[in-house]
Amino acid sequence: MGFFSNIFSKPETSVLGIDIGSSAIKIVQIKKKNGQAVLETYGELALGPYAKGTVGQAVVLPPDRIAAALADLMHEKEVNVTTNKCGISIPFGSSLMTVVEMPQVSSKQLGLMVPIEARKYIPVPISEVMLDWSVIPKAEAPVEESPGPSAGPNMPPNIPKVDVLVVAIHNDTIARYTDIVNKAGLAAGFFEIEIFSTMRSVLDESLAPVMIMDMGAASTKLYIVERGITKATHTVNRGAQDITSTISKSLGFTLERAEIMKRQVGATGEDETLTQIISLTLDYIFEEANRTLLAFEKKYNKTVSKIILVGGGAALKGLPTLAKANFKTDAVQANPFSKLATPAFLENILKETGPEFAVAIGVALRKLAEEE
Repeated sequence: MGFFSNIFSKPETSVLGIDIGSSAIKIVQIKKKNGQAVLETYGELALGPYAKGTVGQAVVLPPDRIAAALADLMHEKEVNVTTNKCGISIPFGSSLMTVVEMPQVSSKQLGLMVPIEARKYIPVPISEVMLDWSVIPKAEAPVEESPGPSAGPNMPPNIPKVDVLVVAIHNDTIARYTDIVNKAGLAAGFFEIEIFSTMRSVLDESLAPVMIMDMGAASTKLYIVERGITKATHTVNRGAQDITSTISKSLGFTLERAEIMKRQVGATGEDETLTQIISLTLDYIFEEANRTLLAFEKKYNKTVSKIILVGGGAALKGLPTLAKANFKTDAVQANPFSKLATPAFLENILKETGPEFAVAIGVALRKLAEEE
Protein backbone atom coordinates (compact mmCIF):
# COMPACT_ATOMS: atom_id res chain seq x y z
CA MET A 1 0.00 0.00 0.00
CA GLY A 2 2.81 2.38 0.97
CA PHE A 3 4.60 1.71 -2.34
CA PHE A 4 1.54 2.52 -4.50
CA SER A 5 0.61 5.61 -2.48
CA ASN A 6 4.16 6.90 -3.01
CA ILE A 7 3.83 6.46 -6.79
CA PHE A 8 0.58 8.38 -7.08
CA SER A 9 0.90 11.02 -4.38
CA LYS A 10 2.62 14.28 -5.24
CA PRO A 11 5.86 14.78 -3.28
CA GLU A 12 5.54 17.36 -0.54
CA THR A 13 7.20 20.62 -1.51
CA SER A 14 8.73 22.85 1.15
CA VAL A 15 8.89 26.58 0.48
CA LEU A 16 10.40 29.57 2.21
CA GLY A 17 8.97 33.03 2.87
CA ILE A 18 11.66 35.68 3.43
CA ASP A 19 11.19 39.13 4.94
CA ILE A 20 14.30 41.36 4.96
CA GLY A 21 13.45 44.19 7.34
CA SER A 22 15.51 47.21 8.38
CA SER A 23 16.61 45.60 11.67
CA ALA A 24 16.10 41.85 11.17
CA ILE A 25 15.55 39.05 8.67
CA LYS A 26 12.58 36.75 9.27
CA ILE A 27 12.09 33.41 7.50
CA VAL A 28 9.30 30.84 7.59
CA GLN A 29 9.42 27.38 5.94
CA ILE A 30 6.11 25.62 5.26
CA LYS A 31 4.79 22.67 3.26
CA LYS A 32 1.37 21.39 2.18
CA LYS A 33 0.15 18.28 3.98
CA ASN A 34 -3.39 16.85 3.69
CA GLY A 35 -4.53 20.06 2.02
CA GLN A 36 -3.19 22.28 4.81
CA ALA A 37 -0.18 24.60 5.11
CA VAL A 38 2.07 23.18 7.82
CA LEU A 39 4.82 25.07 9.67
CA GLU A 40 8.18 23.31 9.35
CA THR A 41 10.57 25.88 10.78
CA TYR A 42 10.99 29.62 11.32
CA GLY A 43 13.66 31.99 12.55
CA GLU A 44 14.79 35.56 12.96
CA LEU A 45 18.22 37.20 12.92
CA ALA A 46 19.08 40.76 13.97
CA LEU A 47 20.99 42.78 11.35
CA GLY A 48 22.40 45.42 13.74
CA PRO A 49 25.50 43.37 14.66
CA TYR A 50 26.31 42.95 10.93
CA ALA A 51 26.82 46.74 10.81
CA LYS A 52 28.63 46.84 14.19
CA GLY A 53 25.34 48.08 15.72
CA THR A 54 23.00 46.65 18.34
CA VAL A 55 20.08 44.21 18.22
CA GLY A 56 16.88 46.03 17.27
CA GLN A 57 18.72 48.81 15.43
CA ALA A 58 17.73 49.70 11.83
CA VAL A 59 20.75 49.49 9.52
CA VAL A 60 21.54 49.81 5.81
CA LEU A 61 23.71 46.96 4.58
CA PRO A 62 25.15 46.14 1.14
CA PRO A 63 23.63 43.08 -0.63
CA ASP A 64 26.60 40.81 0.18
CA ARG A 65 26.25 41.45 3.95
CA ILE A 66 22.49 40.80 3.82
CA ALA A 67 23.12 37.61 1.81
CA ALA A 68 25.69 36.50 4.42
CA ALA A 69 23.22 37.17 7.26
CA LEU A 70 20.48 35.29 5.38
CA ALA A 71 22.80 32.30 4.84
CA ASP A 72 23.76 32.37 8.55
CA LEU A 73 20.09 32.30 9.57
CA MET A 74 19.18 29.47 7.18
CA HIS A 75 22.07 27.32 8.37
CA GLU A 76 21.47 27.84 12.09
CA LYS A 77 21.01 24.46 13.80
CA GLU A 78 17.71 25.48 15.44
CA VAL A 79 16.30 26.78 12.14
CA ASN A 80 17.63 24.13 9.74
CA VAL A 81 16.12 25.26 6.42
CA THR A 82 15.87 22.41 3.89
CA THR A 83 14.77 24.23 0.71
CA ASN A 84 15.99 27.08 -1.47
CA LYS A 85 12.59 27.67 -3.15
CA CYS A 86 11.35 31.00 -1.90
CA GLY A 87 9.55 34.26 -2.36
CA ILE A 88 10.89 37.55 -0.99
CA SER A 89 9.09 40.65 0.21
CA ILE A 90 10.07 44.16 -0.88
CA PRO A 91 9.63 47.16 1.46
CA PHE A 92 6.56 49.29 0.83
CA GLY A 93 8.78 52.40 0.61
CA SER A 94 10.52 50.93 -2.46
CA SER A 95 7.27 50.89 -4.42
CA LEU A 96 4.73 53.32 -5.76
CA MET A 97 1.02 52.46 -5.80
CA THR A 98 -1.74 54.47 -7.42
CA VAL A 99 -5.29 53.97 -8.68
CA VAL A 100 -5.92 55.23 -12.22
CA GLU A 101 -9.21 55.40 -14.11
CA MET A 102 -9.18 53.66 -17.48
CA PRO A 103 -11.75 52.85 -20.17
CA GLN A 104 -13.34 49.39 -19.85
CA VAL A 105 -11.49 47.54 -22.60
CA SER A 106 -9.89 44.10 -23.01
CA SER A 107 -6.91 43.06 -20.86
CA LYS A 108 -4.70 43.14 -23.95
CA GLN A 109 -5.68 46.76 -24.70
CA LEU A 110 -5.28 47.73 -21.04
CA GLY A 111 -1.80 46.20 -21.11
CA LEU A 112 -0.84 48.70 -23.82
CA MET A 113 -2.63 51.68 -22.25
CA VAL A 114 -1.60 51.35 -18.56
CA PRO A 115 2.14 52.12 -19.10
CA ILE A 116 1.21 55.26 -21.08
CA GLU A 117 -1.29 56.46 -18.44
CA ALA A 118 1.07 55.51 -15.56
CA ARG A 119 3.65 58.05 -16.81
CA LYS A 120 1.51 60.83 -15.29
CA TYR A 121 1.86 59.36 -11.79
CA ILE A 122 5.38 57.88 -11.74
CA PRO A 123 8.16 60.43 -11.19
CA VAL A 124 10.80 58.42 -13.08
CA PRO A 125 10.90 57.13 -16.69
CA ILE A 126 8.70 54.03 -17.21
CA SER A 127 11.76 52.19 -18.57
CA GLU A 128 13.31 52.42 -15.08
CA VAL A 129 10.50 50.57 -13.28
CA MET A 130 8.79 47.20 -13.29
CA LEU A 131 5.04 47.79 -13.67
CA ASP A 132 2.27 45.55 -12.42
CA TRP A 133 -1.46 46.29 -12.50
CA SER A 134 -4.85 44.76 -11.74
CA VAL A 135 -8.43 45.88 -12.37
CA ILE A 136 -10.32 46.66 -9.15
CA PRO A 137 -13.63 44.74 -9.28
CA LYS A 138 -16.61 47.09 -9.46
CA ALA A 139 -17.98 46.32 -5.99
CA GLU A 140 -14.55 47.06 -4.57
CA ALA A 141 -13.69 50.17 -6.57
CA PRO A 142 -13.52 53.50 -4.76
CA VAL A 143 -16.93 55.02 -5.49
CA GLU A 144 -16.44 58.71 -4.78
CA GLU A 145 -13.34 59.48 -6.77
CA SER A 146 -10.14 58.19 -8.25
CA PRO A 147 -6.74 59.87 -8.33
CA GLY A 148 -6.90 59.45 -12.13
CA PRO A 149 -8.53 61.96 -14.48
CA SER A 150 -12.26 61.54 -15.09
CA ALA A 151 -11.71 61.45 -18.85
CA GLY A 152 -8.43 61.90 -20.64
CA PRO A 153 -8.04 62.86 -24.29
CA ASN A 154 -8.34 59.20 -25.33
CA MET A 155 -11.27 58.53 -23.00
CA PRO A 156 -14.62 59.70 -24.37
CA PRO A 157 -17.01 60.34 -21.46
CA ASN A 158 -19.59 57.80 -22.73
CA ILE A 159 -17.21 54.79 -22.47
CA PRO A 160 -17.60 52.82 -19.18
CA LYS A 161 -14.62 53.25 -16.86
CA VAL A 162 -12.75 50.88 -14.56
CA ASP A 163 -10.33 51.62 -11.72
CA VAL A 164 -6.94 49.99 -12.13
CA LEU A 165 -4.44 49.51 -9.29
CA VAL A 166 -0.98 50.25 -10.71
CA VAL A 167 2.17 49.21 -8.82
CA ALA A 168 5.67 50.28 -9.83
CA ILE A 169 8.96 48.97 -8.41
CA HIS A 170 12.25 50.57 -9.44
CA ASN A 171 14.58 48.33 -11.47
CA ASP A 172 17.43 49.17 -9.05
CA THR A 173 15.39 47.63 -6.20
CA ILE A 174 14.72 44.47 -8.23
CA ALA A 175 18.44 44.26 -9.10
CA ARG A 176 19.43 44.65 -5.43
CA TYR A 177 17.13 41.85 -4.27
CA THR A 178 18.13 39.61 -7.19
CA ASP A 179 21.76 40.11 -6.10
CA ILE A 180 20.92 39.10 -2.49
CA VAL A 181 19.01 36.02 -3.68
CA ASN A 182 21.85 34.86 -5.96
CA LYS A 183 24.54 35.42 -3.32
CA ALA A 184 22.51 33.48 -0.72
CA GLY A 185 22.07 30.55 -3.14
CA LEU A 186 18.28 30.86 -3.27
CA ALA A 187 15.76 30.30 -6.07
CA ALA A 188 13.24 33.13 -5.76
CA GLY A 189 9.96 32.69 -7.64
CA PHE A 190 8.83 36.28 -7.10
CA PHE A 191 9.32 39.56 -5.26
CA GLU A 192 6.22 40.96 -3.56
CA ILE A 193 5.52 44.31 -1.90
CA GLU A 194 5.18 43.63 1.84
CA ILE A 195 1.62 44.99 2.25
CA PHE A 196 0.25 42.26 -0.06
CA SER A 197 2.09 39.57 1.95
CA THR A 198 0.73 40.99 5.21
CA MET A 199 -2.83 41.13 3.90
CA ARG A 200 -2.64 37.45 2.91
CA SER A 201 -1.52 36.38 6.39
CA VAL A 202 -3.63 38.57 8.69
CA LEU A 203 -6.94 39.40 6.99
CA ASP A 204 -10.07 37.26 7.20
CA GLU A 205 -13.09 37.31 4.88
CA SER A 206 -14.53 40.45 6.48
CA LEU A 207 -15.73 43.10 4.02
CA ALA A 208 -15.48 45.99 6.49
CA PRO A 209 -12.46 48.34 6.23
CA VAL A 210 -9.55 47.58 8.59
CA MET A 211 -6.34 49.42 9.41
CA ILE A 212 -3.09 47.46 9.42
CA MET A 213 -0.47 49.15 11.62
CA ASP A 214 2.95 47.74 10.76
CA MET A 215 5.51 48.86 13.34
CA GLY A 216 9.05 48.29 12.14
CA ALA A 217 12.32 49.44 13.71
CA ALA A 218 12.69 52.73 11.84
CA SER A 219 9.12 53.53 10.82
CA THR A 220 5.47 52.57 11.24
CA LYS A 221 3.40 51.98 8.11
CA LEU A 222 -0.35 52.50 8.18
CA TYR A 223 -2.60 50.87 5.59
CA ILE A 224 -6.38 51.03 5.39
CA VAL A 225 -7.66 48.02 3.46
CA GLU A 226 -11.18 47.30 2.25
CA ARG A 227 -12.13 44.10 0.39
CA GLY A 228 -8.47 43.42 -0.37
CA ILE A 229 -7.83 46.89 -1.82
CA THR A 230 -5.44 49.37 -0.16
CA LYS A 231 -7.50 52.57 0.15
CA ALA A 232 -5.10 54.73 2.19
CA THR A 233 -1.44 54.55 3.24
CA HIS A 234 0.74 56.67 5.49
CA THR A 235 4.26 56.24 6.86
CA VAL A 236 5.17 57.54 10.33
CA ASN A 237 8.90 58.16 10.83
CA ARG A 238 8.91 56.56 14.28
CA GLY A 239 9.31 52.90 15.15
CA ALA A 240 10.48 50.36 17.70
CA GLN A 241 14.09 51.63 17.78
CA ASP A 242 12.76 55.08 18.82
CA ILE A 243 11.21 53.43 21.89
CA THR A 244 14.57 51.84 22.77
CA SER A 245 16.37 55.15 22.25
CA THR A 246 13.88 57.03 24.50
CA ILE A 247 14.29 54.40 27.27
CA SER A 248 18.08 54.64 26.95
CA LYS A 249 18.11 58.47 27.19
CA SER A 250 15.47 58.72 29.93
CA LEU A 251 16.95 56.09 32.24
CA GLY A 252 20.64 56.47 31.32
CA PHE A 253 20.89 52.87 30.10
CA THR A 254 22.96 51.52 27.22
CA LEU A 255 20.94 50.79 24.05
CA GLU A 256 21.50 47.06 24.64
CA ARG A 257 20.04 47.21 28.16
CA ALA A 258 17.17 49.45 27.02
CA GLU A 259 16.31 46.95 24.24
CA ILE A 260 16.26 44.05 26.72
CA MET A 261 13.99 45.98 29.12
CA LYS A 262 11.65 46.91 26.29
CA ARG A 263 11.34 43.26 25.20
CA GLN A 264 11.15 41.66 28.64
CA VAL A 265 8.97 44.14 30.56
CA GLY A 266 7.36 46.25 27.82
CA ALA A 267 4.37 48.49 28.50
CA THR A 268 2.49 46.11 30.78
CA GLY A 269 2.28 48.64 33.63
CA GLU A 270 4.50 46.35 35.75
CA ASP A 271 7.06 49.17 35.69
CA GLU A 272 5.05 52.40 35.60
CA THR A 273 7.98 54.64 34.66
CA LEU A 274 8.88 52.35 31.74
CA THR A 275 5.28 52.29 30.48
CA GLN A 276 5.18 56.12 30.59
CA ILE A 277 8.47 56.36 28.65
CA ILE A 278 7.25 53.89 26.00
CA SER A 279 3.97 55.83 25.73
CA LEU A 280 5.89 58.98 24.71
CA THR A 281 6.87 57.43 21.37
CA LEU A 282 3.63 55.50 20.94
CA ASP A 283 1.47 58.61 21.48
CA TYR A 284 3.02 60.23 18.42
CA ILE A 285 2.38 57.11 16.30
CA PHE A 286 -1.21 56.78 17.59
CA GLU A 287 -1.86 60.45 16.82
CA GLU A 288 -0.73 59.98 13.21
CA ALA A 289 -2.83 56.80 12.94
CA ASN A 290 -5.92 58.63 14.24
CA ARG A 291 -5.35 61.39 11.69
CA THR A 292 -5.18 58.77 8.90
CA LEU A 293 -8.36 57.09 10.19
CA LEU A 294 -10.21 60.40 10.31
CA ALA A 295 -9.16 61.35 6.75
CA PHE A 296 -10.37 57.97 5.45
CA GLU A 297 -13.68 58.15 7.30
CA LYS A 298 -14.27 61.69 6.00
CA LYS A 299 -13.43 60.77 2.40
CA TYR A 300 -15.37 57.50 2.16
CA ASN A 301 -18.00 58.01 4.87
CA LYS A 302 -17.11 54.58 6.31
CA THR A 303 -15.83 53.48 9.70
CA VAL A 304 -12.75 51.29 10.15
CA SER A 305 -13.88 48.14 12.00
CA LYS A 306 -10.58 47.26 13.72
CA ILE A 307 -6.84 47.90 13.83
CA ILE A 308 -4.50 44.95 13.31
CA LEU A 309 -1.03 45.35 14.84
CA VAL A 310 1.85 43.72 12.93
CA GLY A 311 5.64 44.06 12.65
CA GLY A 312 8.47 43.56 15.14
CA GLY A 313 7.33 46.53 17.25
CA ALA A 314 3.83 45.08 17.54
CA ALA A 315 5.15 42.17 19.62
CA LEU A 316 5.64 44.72 22.45
CA LYS A 317 3.98 43.51 25.66
CA GLY A 318 1.01 45.68 26.63
CA LEU A 319 0.71 47.32 23.18
CA PRO A 320 -2.90 46.21 22.46
CA THR A 321 -4.09 47.73 25.77
CA LEU A 322 -2.41 51.07 25.01
CA ALA A 323 -3.72 51.01 21.42
CA LYS A 324 -7.31 50.31 22.57
CA ALA A 325 -7.11 53.30 24.94
CA ASN A 326 -6.05 55.56 22.04
CA PHE A 327 -8.49 54.45 19.33
CA LYS A 328 -12.28 54.47 19.12
CA THR A 329 -12.10 51.07 17.45
CA ASP A 330 -10.79 47.66 18.57
CA ALA A 331 -7.03 46.98 18.29
CA VAL A 332 -5.67 43.41 18.09
CA GLN A 333 -2.25 41.83 17.69
CA ALA A 334 -2.08 39.83 14.47
CA ASN A 335 -1.83 36.06 14.79
CA PRO A 336 -0.61 34.98 11.32
CA PHE A 337 0.57 31.55 12.54
CA SER A 338 -3.15 30.69 12.91
CA LYS A 339 -3.17 30.30 9.07
CA LEU A 340 -0.79 27.33 9.49
CA ALA A 341 -0.94 23.94 11.21
CA THR A 342 1.53 24.27 14.10
CA PRO A 343 2.63 22.08 17.06
CA ALA A 344 0.35 22.58 20.10
CA PHE A 345 3.30 23.09 22.48
CA LEU A 346 4.39 26.16 20.45
CA GLU A 347 0.96 27.83 20.52
CA ASN A 348 1.75 30.51 23.14
CA ILE A 349 5.18 31.46 21.80
CA LEU A 350 3.85 31.66 18.22
CA LYS A 351 1.02 33.92 19.36
CA GLU A 352 3.49 36.26 21.08
CA THR A 353 5.97 36.38 18.20
CA GLY A 354 3.31 36.21 15.46
CA PRO A 355 3.13 39.94 14.57
CA GLU A 356 6.83 39.86 13.59
CA PHE A 357 6.32 37.05 11.06
CA ALA A 358 3.22 38.36 9.24
CA VAL A 359 5.12 39.29 6.06
CA ALA A 360 7.27 36.11 5.92
CA ILE A 361 4.17 33.88 6.42
CA GLY A 362 2.24 35.78 3.72
CA VAL A 363 5.12 35.33 1.25
CA ALA A 364 5.42 31.61 2.07
CA LEU A 365 1.65 31.08 1.58
CA ARG A 366 1.82 32.64 -1.90
CA LYS A 367 4.85 30.52 -2.84
CA LEU A 368 3.11 27.36 -1.61
CA ALA A 369 0.02 28.17 -3.73
CA GLU A 370 2.23 28.68 -6.78
CA GLU A 371 3.89 25.27 -6.30
CA GLU A 372 0.57 23.40 -6.50
